[in-house]
Amino acid sequence: MSEAETVARRAADSPAMDKLARVGLVCRGLLYGLIGVLAIQIAFGGGGREADKNGAIATVAALPFGAVILWIMVVGFAALTVWQACEAIFGSPRLKDRAESGSRVVVYAFICVALLTMLLAGKTASDDKRSQDLTGKLLDLPGGQIIVGAVGLGIVALGVYWIRYGIKKEFRKQLRPMPQRARQVMDRLGLAGYLARGVIAALAGVFVIQAAITFDPDKAGGIDATLRAFADTPAGPWLLAVVALGLLLFAGYCMGEARWRRT
Repeated sequence: MSEAETVARRAADSPAMDKLARVGLVCRGLLYGLIGVLAIQIAFGGGGREADKNGAIATVAALPFGAVILWIMVVGFAALTVWQACEAIFGSPRLKDRAESGSRVVVYAFICVALLTMLLAGKTASDDKRSQDLTGKLLDLPGGQIIVGAVGLGIVALGVYWIRYGIKKEFRKQLRPMPQRARQVMDRLGLAGYLARGVIAALAGVFVIQAAITFDPDKAGGIDATLRAFADTPAGPWLLAVVALGLLLFAGYCMGEARWRRT
């Protein structure tokens, strides 16, 4: 390992970075919790904002001292981005683990951009709009339908992976030893949370595949469009409420993860 890599590894393992990363995990929990609340409001006819990360950010911005909270979230998600980047570069020798860390880098970086956009411009585009714009650009490429279809299958696969991850409680590997009662609570929160995330991702992937088949980017959508689709099923708003509850439980898992995560 070169001297530069050694310095970077030490910085990532420093107590300060550890604390900032845990702040980021709390912010992640806050984001998912707000998405869950917005989804419940939509389920029962009281939703005014989109139930996605940008709707959650807009909700925070509207609070007293909202700008202060958003700046704290910028710092937290920036720390998560740096931490996962170091894990992707210097972490586990397993390609799968490094790929997962790399994907988290992209997600956390996008959230940082959304937070900064809200702080500096006062608004940010919805996940649905971003998904449709990106799908449209991909469809315009040579072999665009195949590319978009492959992306959709990948998102479905991610959803299945998260469902399996939750059922097998593989998230335990990321947590430090803890008291039995705390472990039982984290097991339940993690199971429910990853099941909800997996179901949402799988349905979002189906929408992307539909966009590829119909050559219509408007068929694609982000978290908000996917959650609203649950309310359009025969089960009606109650299915959306159940999925929203899963997101709230995942928010609780994120809060517990901030306490027990191995960093």
